[in-house]
Amino acid sequence: MAVDNSVVAVNRNDAWWLAPPDVPANARATGLTAAEARARLSSCGPNVFRDRRERSLVVQFIVRFKNPLVIILLLASAISAFTGEVANFVIISLIVILSVTLDFVQEYRAGKAADKLRLAVAVRTTVLRDGKNVDVPVAEVVPGDIVILSAGDLVPADGVVIEAHDFFVKQALLTGEAYPVEKNPGTPAAGATDMQDAANAVFAGTSVISGSARALIIRTGTATAIGAIVDSISRQSPPTAFETGTRRFGMLIMRLTMLLVLFVLFVNAMFHKPWLDSFLFAVA
Repeated sequence: MAVDNSVVAVNRNDAWWLAPPDVPANARATGLTAAEARARLSSCGPNVFRDRRERSLVVQFIVRFKNPLVIILLLASAISAFTGEVANFVIISLIVILSVTLDFVQEYRAGKAADKLRLAVAVRTTVLRDGKNVDVPVAEVVPGDIVILSAGDLVPADGVVIEAHDFFVKQALLTGEAYPVEKNPGTPAAGATDMQDAANAVFAGTSVISGSARALIIRTGTATAIGAIVDSISRQSPPTAFETGTRRFGMLIMRLTMLLVLFVLFVNAMFHKPWLDSFLFAVA
């Protein structure tokens, strides 16, 4: 008999471990059937984190120059070079390139941090399917699966412990706890809303230090605790208030610059001044 489908949707709030599902004895002995596992994999998706759509490093770097203030500074440096002010051209160009490069490097490092978190999860794990222990890729673990954990294993997804024998897990990756934490089946105290207080739950990416256990998987992929972290790092963060204000200020300066250039050109044209001299004077 397979695990009941209601397990998949149990208590979707943050402290989901406060209401562990009741797994019948026959379900503990057989786990999911292969057909049920395939159906859940199709509906819930693979147990992987969201992939970032990578652009080439060159494109990522060039996109940084779209800022209006950067465009104004580059135009100013180009005009300085055209008028013979080589020193101004070099100084402005260096400042712009250093600023853009720093922004690019910071985002690149954030992306690498997300990749390292992805690699922190085991490649394969042991699950109970049709009453047998089967090694499957971590990506094929689904909600409702019963995973077999022992010393040296990495937990493939978030779940609740249903059987444990001297089971200790190191979860410093998520909670910062320096020492292994013992995990046991049952319901934790009502106030155990923090992850470090979830004595009956295991989390993806944490490592088993000693003992053995069976855990019922509740959350997979980006729904896991570590998956949410990876997803937040991988997603492009919304612009901050400072970035929005800077962009608006840059657009204002750009509009004022264009209006002033046109105005000065118009005035100089009325006095029949040379166009090139008028343009350089207007931009200056």
